[in-house]
Amino acid sequence: MKVKLYWLPHCSTCKKAKEFIEKKGFEISEFHDIKANRLSRKEVEKLAELAGGAENLFSRWAIKYREMGLNEREVSSAEMLDLMASEYTFIKRPVLVVDNKATAGFSEKIYNEILQK
Repeated sequence: MKVKLYWLPHCSTCKKAKEFIEKKGFEISEFHDIKANRLSRKEVEKLAELAGGAENLFSRWAIKYREMGLNEREVSSAEMLDLMASEYTFIKRPVLVVDNKATAGFSEKIYNEILQK
């Protein structure tokens, strides 16, 4: 089982997710710092596909979400992908990828489901 974590090393939620994964006895084979190593549009599309759609990967908590007035209108999946590719803060984090499944954000329940041996 290949475990990859897209994260920000100083993010408290990301650190909790890392600790949870390791406490469960899994080794994270790859860490991807989404700020230091930005994702391309193609990489964002692939992650969104694994997570079940752009809306599952898109963060509405980003400061720019309100600054840009995105909270006042409908944002299409294509626009979400563009925003996430251009600004890492629009990616909900952390993103856990296990084999061909992904989840964004941290939930012990969902992590337990994905990390089934």
